[in-house]
Amino acid sequence: MIKFITLLIGCSLTLAVSVRAEQVDPKKKPVQRKPVVKQNFAPRQQHVVTKTPVQNVHTQHKGPIIHDTAKIHDNHAPKQHVNTLPAVQSNKSDKLHAVQTNKTNTLPAVQSNKVQSNQKLAKTFHPQHQNFHSQPKSTVASVQFNKNFHIHGANNWKGPHYQVFKSYHPQWHDQGWWHSHHNRIVLIGGGYYYWDGGYWYPAWGYDNSAAYYPYDGPIYSGPNATPLDQVIADVQSALQEQGYYKGEVDGLLGPMTQEALASYQSAQGLEATAAIDEPTLAALGLAG
Repeated sequence: MIKFITLLIGCSLTLAVSVRAEQVDPKKKPVQRKPVVKQNFAPRQQHVVTKTPVQNVHTQHKGPIIHDTAKIHDNHAPKQHVNTLPAVQSNKSDKLHAVQTNKTNTLPAVQSNKVQSNQKLAKTFHPQHQNFHSQPKSTVASVQFNKNFHIHGANNWKGPHYQVFKSYHPQWHDQGWWHSHHNRIVLIGGGYYYWDGGYWYPAWGYDNSAAYYPYDGPIYSGPNATPLDQVIADVQSALQEQGYYKGEVDGLLGPMTQEALASYQSAQGLEATAAIDEPTLAALGLAG
């Protein structure tokens, strides 16, 4: 009996100790505080998550604008983004100005190319009729002597090269007078001409049987006194090559040749004299 009582008391003490141990056991405390820890850390994790997308979005926005990664966090980055638009507008303005300048210069460039093309053609033209001798033609009539004749429109021509045309008037003299005043008098194409200062002039009255003059006025030949029929033939050939003269190369300064000369001179910006003058020979590349 005593043993039974002793065993019962021992069991009771063991049970009491066990209950007390459960109340004061420190290992049980983390289990009770674990929900509290979760409540403390959950807001911090959510706060970190909200910051992360904001930084990523900010970085992606700066990427296309600033290519230098060292300047991504620069406080002045927005200013660079603002200044980009005026630069683009400036480039557009420069391009428009360049296009307008090119359009404006197009027409003068085309005209300049045409003039240069004509000048190049003139420079490549060489005299082709050194031994040419013209003859009178029934289809090209001779003019008649008129002591009051003056070249039409000459007073309006500007420049020293046209002075001889302004001051020209026909003269009728016999052979003695002509020889006493001029050293060079030549029969060319059915009429006598005298040479003076680079020009050939009709020597009216020198020989009444040889007075065929398709043109009454100065004909420029240059300082070498090239026979005027050779000069006329070369002019006709040069005008043919450029499409101004459609007639025969006959060495006669008749109406068709005068018309072709006037058209060419107008196209070149020269005085339309319809005559062979120094500026015209220079433009054709025949002045020597």
